[in-house]
Amino acid sequence: MSIIPEHMLQARRKISNKYLIGQGLEVGALHYPLWIGEKANVRYVDRLSVEELRLQYPELNQYKLVNVDIIDNGEKLERITNNSVDFIIGNHLLEHCENPLATIRNHLSKLRNSGILYYAIPDKRHSFDLDRPLTSFEHLVRDDREGSEVSRIEHFHEWVVLVNKVKDDEIDASLQKLLEINYSIHFHVWNDSTFPEFLLRAQKYLNHSFEIVHVEQNDTEIIAILRKTNHGLLAKLKSYVRNSWIN
Repeated sequence: MSIIPEHMLQARRKISNKYLIGQGLEVGALHYPLWIGEKANVRYVDRLSVEELRLQYPELNQYKLVNVDIIDNGEKLERITNNSVDFIIGNHLLEHCENPLATIRNHLSKLRNSGILYYAIPDKRHSFDLDRPLTSFEHLVRDDREGSEVSRIEHFHEWVVLVNKVKDDEIDASLQKLLEINYSIHFHVWNDSTFPEFLLRAQKYLNHSFEIVHVEQNDTEIIAILRKTNHGLLAKLKSYVRNSWIN
């Protein structure tokens, strides 16, 4: 794991200090939790305990991992009460999510009104995803509607071949090993143009349940701040009233 340059950390701190206030969560912080200002408190969520994370990521042995406060699926956050937190941090999380659209939907449900989502993703042009094809929005919609299982093997195969550069006669064995341990690969890939496009299309797809407050290229990553709105609720209310009149 590479060390994050100070200028990137400073940009993260500036955005965190401006938007993250109150009680929140950070999902998958591992050894690089986001800096939090005095006006914020955070609990750490991960899918595994620290001991299990050590086994999953031996390359992090030299680093201190954050204490995991809540063991939960970071895409679903089923142990978190709806409308209970002011912000959720997913720093380099969305690319690890099998269903990013459902993840955003679920995260929004956990936020209080006007709550904040802090997302950062790696720009594929500056990462080991360089040789991988960009993820289309249509692909993400299919995963959301049909279930991410329909493309799971495809993603792992792509990872083995284009990231790990495994030779042909070793592909199947490597693929099976990663599947067995449920290794957290990058399922999806964006760059500086497709990630903002994804956010805009997701905003419409998710019934304008969030507004895009801030998007910033931070060297090798892209940071986005989304704010929960009540537009989706209003749309449901209008639909209910309209149908009531019709009936």
